[in-house]
Formats: sequence, C-alpha cells, structure tokens
Amino acid sequence: MSREQLVVERARRAFQTGMSKPLKFRVHQLKNLHRFITERRKDIADAVNKDLNKTEHSTELFETLGLEGEIDVAVERLAEWAAPRPVEKSLLTILDEVYIQPEPLGVVLIIGAWNYPWAVTLQPLVAAIAAGNAAVVKPSEVSSHSAKVMEELLPLYLDKELYPVVCGGVSETQELLRQRFDHIFYTGNSTVGKLVMEAAARHLTPVTLELGGKSPCYIDKDVDLRVACRRITWGKFVNCGQTCIAPDYILCEPSLQNRVVEGIRQTLLEFYGPDPKSSPDYGRIINQRHFNRVMALLDGYTAALGGQSDSSQRYIAPTVVKDVPPHARLMQEEIFGPLLPIVTVSDIDDAIHFINEREKPLALYVFSSIKKVIKRMLAETTSGGVTVNDVMMHYTLNSLPFGGVGQSGTGRYHGKHSFDQFSHHRACLVKSLGMERVNMPRYPPQNHQKARRVRLAMRTPLVDFSKGTYIWAVTASIVALGLLVALTVILILAAGVSCTCW
Repeated sequence: MSREQLVVERARRAFQTGMSKPLKFRVHQLKNLHRFITERRKDIADAVNKDLNKTEHSTELFETLGLEGEIDVAVERLAEWAAPRPVEKSLLTILDEVYIQPEPLGVVLIIGAWNYPWAVTLQPLVAAIAAGNAAVVKPSEVSSHSAKVMEELLPLYLDKELYPVVCGGVSETQELLRQRFDHIFYTGNSTVGKLVMEAAARHLTPVTLELGGKSPCYIDKDVDLRVACRRITWGKFVNCGQTCIAPDYILCEPSLQNRVVEGIRQTLLEFYGPDPKSSPDYGRIINQRHFNRVMALLDGYTAALGGQSDSSQRYIAPTVVKDVPPHARLMQEEIFGPLLPIVTVSDIDDAIHFINEREKPLALYVFSSIKKVIKRMLAETTSGGVTVNDVMMHYTLNSLPFGGVGQSGTGRYHGKHSFDQFSHHRACLVKSLGMERVNMPRYPPQNHQKARRVRLAMRTPLVDFSKGTYIWAVTASIVALGLLVALTVILILAAGVSCTCW
C-alpha cells in the first residue's frame, strides 16, 4: 500500500468518526489555521522569497492578508452558512418541514499551484474545514520552499489525520489521483486540469477546476489613459506576470497603441525605477523551464518596451510588444510571464468579435468612460469574472464567486461560495403521519377529479418560509393554512361533491 493511499485511508477513517462535523470543532480548526498564519508569518515570507523573490510586504498583500480575511468571514458566519435553509412550500407540503441541509462531502483533495503557493492552496482548505470535510492537501512541488514549510509546520496547528499535507512531484500527484475522493479541487493549467478530470471520472468524483487562459484587456479611446496604464501595469507585472487573472493582452485601436506603450513606460519607472532588475518589488520567474518557455514566446518579435533578461537570475524585464498578429504564438497560449502583447482592433465591434471567437477567458477587463461601451462588453461577451476600469480586483471580494467558465475552469469559491462548493445540499422533507385526507387525491385509483385537485394544489403559488423571522413564519403558516382550507372548499364546490369524498 502506497504512502498516499495510507494517508487517504487515515483521513477517511477520521472523517467517519464524525469529529469534523461539529461547528465548534470546525471553528477551532479555523482559528488554529489563522494562528498558524500569524505565528509563522516570517517562515511563510522567507519561503515565498526563495521561491519567487517576493518581499515580505508583497507576500502579506497577495498571500496571507486574503487568507486571514477568508478565515475571519468563515468563523463569523459559519453558523449561518451551516444552518438548515428553509425553502418555499406548496399547499401539498404546507404543514411539513421542508429545508436544505448543507452537509460535508467527505474526504476532499486540494491540489495547489505554485504562483501564489499559500493563497490558492489554503483558501480551499478554509472552505473544506468550514464545510466539515477532511482534506488532503497537495502543495505544488514547483514552489518547493513553500511546500516544505507547509508540510513541516501546518500539522503543528491542524488535526494531522483530517488535514494531512502530502508533498512530492508528478508521481505522488498521480498516485493521489488514483484514490477515491469525494471532491477534488485543482488550481493550475488546463492541460493538467484535463488529467485531473479524467482521473476523477473513474470514481465519478466531482471537481472544481480553477484554470486560466488568455484574459483580454480592452482599452476604449475615451478613457483616462494614464490611470488605465497604471492599473494595467500593476496587474500585469506583479509577481513577474505569473498571475492567472493578469491581463494577458491588450486590445485597442491603432491610434492608442503608442500612447499605451508610453503610459506603461512611465508607470514602470514609477513602480520599479530605471532598472526593474534591482527593484526589491519585482519578482522572478519560478524556475528555468518556465524562464525558457516565456523567452521562447518572444522569438521573432522586437520589444517596444523591455525585453532584457538574465537566465542566471531567471529575470525577464517587463516587456511590451506592439502590433502582434492574432495568429502569433504569443496569442495561442497563456503567457504567465511579464510579456504584454498589444493587438489592434478597428472598433468595439471588432474587439467583441475578437474575444468571442476565442475560448472563454477567466477574466475580462474593460477600460472606458462610456456606459454604452461598458454595457455592450458585459452583454455581448462572457468570462469567469469581469472588472471594469481596473484589473484583478474582483478576486479580492469574498462576496463575489471566483472561477472560470468553459476552458478557464469549472466551479467557484471565496466566502460562502467556497462553503457551498465543498458542501452537499441535502434536500429534506419531514412530514407528519396526520392529515392523511389531504393526501388522498394522489393515491390510486386515479380519476379526473383527483387529478384536477392535485394539479390546482401544485400550481398554487409557493409560500416562501426562507426569509424573515420566526414570527413572520408563524403568520405565514396561519395565512397558508387558511388558503389551504379555502382551496379545499373551492375544490369540493367545483367538483360538485359532498365533504364525504375527502
């Protein structure tokens, strides 16, 4: 029996004891996770610095700050999220208990990514714990220093049986995927995402795939270009371009192209000084393989801005390329690096057509001061998420679901959306053995009169018990009961029969 199989079996046995289900236990584990982030902040920052050359402040801003917020929201609202959710009733079920009960899925697998090794690995874990699951955590081996710290320190704070960390490379991941899980949450590229979905299909395991793709950024001619370029430059070149929702390419009219390049040039000087290589705020490519891949995308093109590189440091300067044709290699795959192509379009119609003839992106960015332009972009395109007149900020709100569509992913998370993603929404109806006469029309032998009564009862507007206070619910029950009596009388009169028929 492999190590991975043993880990999964231990997690399943621990889950089957029921220890992860009480809300008190879940809250305790979430608070321990928060304490881990607080007490081990320096260890986390050092690991990320070794992996991606990020500063401690950058790690806090892009990794741990969001995690702490996610945990705080989960702890504060867990009782509300986990409570039975009353739903609308028909007249046939007016006196019954009808509700949705969120319950844990079981043992889930979380496969993290290397570009934000803590945020995209532990955010799903927050949700898995909150929903009452056991979770096997597989950090990316590419961000090896972060993975090692996670493996060594996280078990000191969380239950070791319920939330084990498994490190390793491709073979270890493949072995984990051979095991049966109740849900798999994967963050990464679409190529591996297809393999994850294929492995999950063998056990009919549901998946959440947080993938990527080429996220377009349309710049309208009627916009404050200085502000637009500052925001785009930040989103594109933070983490050395290794962000799944970074603007992948710019769409703009030819008359704007040189002005955009100049605006980005000025912003880069503002952000990183005359030499980004020496700036502590500018990152590095994760490893040599990815360095070579990104540099190969530049073959045959002359950079309008940047283009410098240093293989020994895995450094690639912030780079902008003009007049990129749609068929270029730069436009065929997600760049995931500090290269920003500009593709010219004749107008908004051309831009919308360009976006729609490609795979649905994870994110879409629109810069315009004209409401009509914004409305058209929102109405006539689709994407996992969209931000207007900024980039990436929709990710920061846990009230918004984050996820892709089509090739950019399936499923969603953040806040309550995460809790729901890791929960089974069990349909519950609790009926009394009394009031049997109300049920008689649905029993054989069937006839036209019975069918008409059931049809009228089913078509009667539903009564919503899912909102308001207990007093409101009681009042609604009395009103609904009156409606039931009235409907019964109407049905009897319509049928032209005596009460003895009921």
